[in-house]
Amino acid sequence: MKKICIAFGVLMITHATQAQQTINLYDGVVPNSRPAATYAEKQEDNQGQIRISQVVTPTLTVYTPAADKNTGAAIVVCPGGGYSRLAMTHEGTDVGKLFASWGITAFVLKYRLPSDAIMLNKAIGPVQDAQRAIQLVRSRAAEWKIDTAKVGIIGFSAGGHLASTAGTHFNTPFIQTIPGVSLRPDFLMLIYPVITFSDKFTHKGSKENLLGKTALADSVTYFSNELQVTDATPPTFLVHAGDDKAVPVENSLSFYRGLNDHHVPAELHVYPAGGHGFGMKNKTTRDVWTDRLQNWLKALKVLPE
Repeated sequence: MKKICIAFGVLMITHATQAQQTINLYDGVVPNSRPAATYAEKQEDNQGQIRISQVVTPTLTVYTPAADKNTGAAIVVCPGGGYSRLAMTHEGTDVGKLFASWGITAFVLKYRLPSDAIMLNKAIGPVQDAQRAIQLVRSRAAEWKIDTAKVGIIGFSAGGHLASTAGTHFNTPFIQTIPGVSLRPDFLMLIYPVITFSDKFTHKGSKENLLGKTALADSVTYFSNELQVTDATPPTFLVHAGDDKAVPVENSLSFYRGLNDHHVPAELHVYPAGGHGFGMKNKTTRDVWTDRLQNWLKALKVLPE
C-alpha cells in the first residue's frame, strides 16, 4: 500500500517501510538545453525492471535512513545503460534502499542521456547533472542531516563512467558554482564501469552515444578517465568480472593503476565470472561484493565500525 501526493512541485511517495522524496535537479531552466517539443521521457517495465530513456527533466530520488541510524554520509547513485537508457531498478532504486539501510542517505540520479535533440553540447549533459547532484546534496545538507565531508558517488557501467568523470573533472565546473560548495566527491564506487574510450577496451555504445561516431581525439582523451587521475582523485572502490564481454575488465584495471600511480587509496575486486550488469548480486560466487564495500566504507570512516 502506498500513498502518492503532490505538494509544492515535489512528488512524495510514502511506503510502509521507507519514505522517498523526488526533487528536480535544477530550479528553473535546465542548463545546456534546447527546446524539443516532440521529445518526451520513456519508461519501460521489463519483468519488474524499470528502464528510462529520453530524460528531459533530471531528478534525484532521496532514500533517507531511519533517524536513529543516520550516519551523516550521503551517496549519489548513477544507474548504467550505455548512455542510452537508465537501469533504474537494480542499479538505482535497489541500491538506494541498501545504502539507506546502512544509515547513508542515498540520492538516485535520473540524469539526462546525451542527445543533440535536447542539448547544445551532449558530451557534457550527464556530467552537468552529476556535478549538480553533488552540489545540491551539499548545499541542502542540513535538511537531510548530512556531513558535507562524506558525500560520495557510485556508478554502474556507463553510470560508472559518469561517476568517474565526476571524480576526475571536478576542477572544471560544467554548471554554475555556489561559493564554498565543492563539486568533488569524497569517495568513488565504480561497479563494472566504463572508464576508457580507447578503441581496444571501450564500450563502443557508451562512447558513441556521448561523443558521437566521429569523436575528436582530444575529446576521447579527455573522457578516458584513466588518463585524468591525479593525486586529488578521491579514494575509490572498484568491482568487475574478468569475463565481462560488454565492458572489458581492463577498464577497472587501468583506473586502478592510475590511482595506484598517484598514491590514491583504492580497492579493486575482480571476480572470475559474472559477466556484465549483475548489479548487487554476482550469482557466480558466494562472495558478496556489497559486504566488501561496507567494510571499505568503515575503513574510510564513512560508516562506523
